[in-house]
Amino acid sequence: MAVPKGKVSKARRDKRRANWKLTVPGMVKCAQCQEYILPHTVCKNCGYYKGKEVIKKAE
Repeated sequence: MAVPKGKVSKARRDKRRANWKLTVPGMVKCAQCQEYILPHTVCKNCGYYKGKEVIKKAE
């Protein structure tokens, strides 16, 4: 027969949840304009990706 599991105390429950924190994403500087961007994305400020202009920006 199945046996019910014992009550999990608040302390034990909260210890398990202690590692559910958000982490800051790694940011890198754009090679063109030195603006901080997420890696492997087009820079929203200047429109460059890997040294090539991908998006034309009106200046």
